[in-house]
Amino acid sequence: MADAAYGLWPLVVLNTALFVVFAVSFFHPKTKRDWRAMGAYSAFLVALFTEMYGTPLTVYLLGSWLGNQVPLLKDTHAGGHLWNDLTGWSGDPHLSPFHLASYAAIGVGFWLIAAAWKILHDAAQHDRLATTGLYAWVRHPQYDGFLLIMIGFLLQWPTIPTLIMFPVLVYVYARLARSEEREVAARFGEQWTAYAARTPAFGPRRPGRDIPAGHEPGPPPEAASRHADPGRS
Repeated sequence: MADAAYGLWPLVVLNTALFVVFAVSFFHPKTKRDWRAMGAYSAFLVALFTEMYGTPLTVYLLGSWLGNQVPLLKDTHAGGHLWNDLTGWSGDPHLSPFHLASYAAIGVGFWLIAAAWKILHDAAQHDRLATTGLYAWVRHPQYDGFLLIMIGFLLQWPTIPTLIMFPVLVYVYARLARSEEREVAARFGEQWTAYAARTPAFGPRRPGRDIPAGHEPGPPPEAASRHADPGRS
């Protein structure tokens, strides 16, 4: 290898464990569905950090194909920042626009997970549906948080495996969200129908705008699950 930045398997384990522990501490998984969400996120991290500190498979594959056209694409740690390589950024890779944007995305992602949990926990304590705070903007802010963290890592260190995994994980989280919503709809009925009619699933919208005719909410249900109840499986 061109430098000693790879083959650092203890760092692979340490970084994966660190970000998994962070997510667990913010997400507080309890149900089987929660642990499936964590498992998908953890698999993404294993693939990411294996290439970041273990074996740079993507750099090897692309280097053999694009090496002459992209001189910066080398099996060094700096060479793993593919967006920098492909756009010709020659400065410190940790200060590139891609890297700075990744810090922001990862930070906001963890904030979404943590802030949403507080609302869910309070709603669950009172057997209500979570419709306030972040849940007034979007129905699944915690899943949005996980996806935003993954996007941040893709901005920082894209690899062939993680680029393939990302759309698969989007599908996984969408299915988990739909499964969750079926349970909540059965539990809260018209309250959930009114809430879902005015609140998008993943793309945020300012509360109180564009409410479809016939779905105007009555007295606000305050209510939860990962929506209904964080303690249910």
